[in-house]
Amino acid sequence: MEVRTTQSIELNDIQGFLVRGYKRMQFARYILLKITDATGAKKWIHSVVDDITTGLHHPTADHSIDTCLNIAFTPGGLSILGMQDENLQNFTREFREGMTTPHRQRILGDTDSSAPTEWNWGGPNNPPVHLMVMLFAAKENELEDYYRQTSAELSAAGLTELTHLDGQTLEQGREHFGFRDGMGQPVIAGSGRKAPKDDIIATGEFIMGYKNEYGVFPDTPLVSQPQGNMNLLNADAGGSGYKDLGRNGSYLVFRQLEQNVPAFWNFMNECTKTSDGKINTEESTRLASKMIGRWPSGAPLAKFPDADPGFIDDDNDYGFHDLDPDGAKCPFGSHTRRVNPRDSFEDNGKNESLKLSKRHRILRRGKLYGNPIASTPLHCQPEGEVGLLFVCFNADISRQYEFVQYTWSNYPKFKQLYNDPDPIIGVCEKANGQPQNFTIQGNPVSRTVQNLERFIRVKGGAYFFFPSVTAIRYIATL
Repeated sequence: MEVRTTQSIELNDIQGFLVRGYKRMQFARYILLKITDATGAKKWIHSVVDDITTGLHHPTADHSIDTCLNIAFTPGGLSILGMQDENLQNFTREFREGMTTPHRQRILGDTDSSAPTEWNWGGPNNPPVHLMVMLFAAKENELEDYYRQTSAELSAAGLTELTHLDGQTLEQGREHFGFRDGMGQPVIAGSGRKAPKDDIIATGEFIMGYKNEYGVFPDTPLVSQPQGNMNLLNADAGGSGYKDLGRNGSYLVFRQLEQNVPAFWNFMNECTKTSDGKINTEESTRLASKMIGRWPSGAPLAKFPDADPGFIDDDNDYGFHDLDPDGAKCPFGSHTRRVNPRDSFEDNGKNESLKLSKRHRILRRGKLYGNPIASTPLHCQPEGEVGLLFVCFNADISRQYEFVQYTWSNYPKFKQLYNDPDPIIGVCEKANGQPQNFTIQGNPVSRTVQNLERFIRVKGGAYFFFPSVTAIRYIATL
């Protein structure tokens, strides 16, 4: 049953990409920048504040909008723009340290070919990223025109482009392995959007300045050392007496994930060959779907365990507790079941499981990069590199994104498993010599697919502060 959330948040102050996925904006360009002239950069930021797309004025509600603009900052960027160290220390540790520390390499699984030293951007061997400007457009030529105009402004303002990454939404929302993606999304309480009631998540899980699933205000960056135009900021809702820089903002996780499509399907084909050595496309698709947790159409295995129903399915209104408590339909180790256990969190009861799962949700806003694939998933041979520009929002990077990646995806003993990482995003090349398997629960005997291969490689990444429009206006006054 779908319900509409009551609109009670300040949508006109929240950058639109946080509230809306910009579904009509098929094309995106993420410009990664280094600040070489702080004064010029702040002048440019001030000049575009009124052009930033908000949660109130977005392309879904207003079809006259053909382009969108949003901005995000790294700790280094805020420092160069003039934020004092005492105020920077008020941001969460995860944001300040970034995702390339040895500790975060371990919990995120960024080893071997995915190690930050191998990245194209964001790593220790790359120039520092200070600012990300995100451009969106409904048509490719409109994005190019918008980029040319914006790029000239950035260059004149002392902002040096390090690189830009182009993303787009493929037909029917498919990703490069051939599966429909983006169905299992939470909805922010107060956004006014429709969703199944179990997918409506407390505002403070994604937006600072509002209460979260614990019923408290999330940690928020405060301006404890006065600087800039303090009159622009609201007082901390938590009662500290300081100004709240984080209100109506969030933390943005950005990862460039290369997908090895030929290796993915070669592995599925090899594991499901017939007794005479021939490729069995039906079984190959079935195994891939078991690993994903959905059929290529998007239909969930928990509801359609035997075959893909064939129609486009956006169904997200279901749980595992009643439909599939033993993992006989959708394996415990499948990707979608691991990143959102729904009402089957460990051995907790149905209601407690759902409550716990809600405290670790992330809001995904990813797009694909590389040449689009028009063929069926079993025959995909993309030209050049392809992958996902993974973007997610969360108010607590540690409890949300990092928890999902480490505790649910990378941990080999998830649920009742033993040597089973997430088969899609949790596999490492070496894994310290330990086996990496995928178990398909069965009665009386389970099946184990051994020696999983890594199909996803990290090519770059960073943690960003995604401020409110008010906070962006304030940053320009530092």
